[in-house]
Amino acid sequence: MSTAVAPADQILYKPEEAAIVLRIGRSMVYEEIRLGRLQTVRIGRRRLVPPEYIAQYVELLKREAQATA
Repeated sequence: MSTAVAPADQILYKPEEAAIVLRIGRSMVYEEIRLGRLQTVRIGRRRLVPPEYIAQYVELLKREAQATA
């Protein structure tokens, strides 16, 4: 039985779900987490990504794009 939540109502994303939202690969999400560019919270051993951290990551990408333009 699945209790899927609509993305707008989701409080925390698994890295795989964050990859879908960001339209990048799962391994890229883990690399960005490792580099500290995409922040996460920990619950036990799990890493989860709040939506505001996804928004911060997108803003970082925008700033980088403007800096190189």
